[in-house]
Amino acid sequence: MSLIAPLSARFHVLIPCAGSGSRAGTPQPKQYQIVAGLPMVVHTLRAFGAVTRVAGGLVVVAPDDQRMSSTLAVHPQLAFEVVGVGGATRAQSVLAGLHALRERGAQSHDWVLVHDAARCLVTPAQINALIDACQDDAVGGLLAHRLADTLKAEQAGRVASTVDRSDKWLAQTPQMFRLGLLTQALEQASDAVTDESSALEAMGLQPRLVQASAQNFKVTYAEDFALAEAILKTRSEE
Repeated sequence: MSLIAPLSARFHVLIPCAGSGSRAGTPQPKQYQIVAGLPMVVHTLRAFGAVTRVAGGLVVVAPDDQRMSSTLAVHPQLAFEVVGVGGATRAQSVLAGLHALRERGAQSHDWVLVHDAARCLVTPAQINALIDACQDDAVGGLLAHRLADTLKAEQAGRVASTVDRSDKWLAQTPQMFRLGLLTQALEQASDAVTDESSALEAMGLQPRLVQASAQNFKVTYAEDFALAEAILKTRSEE
């Protein structure tokens, strides 16, 4: 299989947004929680909207989700289409989104940047850095951050060992791969894979790691919202 692709490849964005966010403890799916005056997902989409190289994007929601369309209607400058094809797992939602991109004219050699809606602190500069690093790569890659803390392995609630952290990274998003290759990888992988890189790794490929920032964290727990809000407010004052 050749991984060499034409230079005319476009860049598409895919935002899986079908989860309930149960760990966040919010009264609604966390992507709609207000952070720094806006639903969290709007901050996410604004970052991608500021990247001029992006051809367009899809937000993948659950089939019964009506809120995303109304949210984007209030922000017409965000040129994203909502598709209600989300599945029970991230892998299912991403795969369904890839098929939706193909139905809308995306080609196998095009690049797809898959990003967590809950990583609302990603910046246009980070997205551009990923594109710059990976657009000529045979495989693609992902934003990531070197592990800074000491890492422990656990057994029955106690430390079993200290793990060497020198080669450990925290995977982030976006993760950028060719549409055809990523589709093939996800079709072959288990639904249990938690990111796109894992599916490529299962094929024996080695995605490129692109250094990002610790601020590009995934808002997951209740305390994460306050931190995300503080960072966004600081940026707006700069």
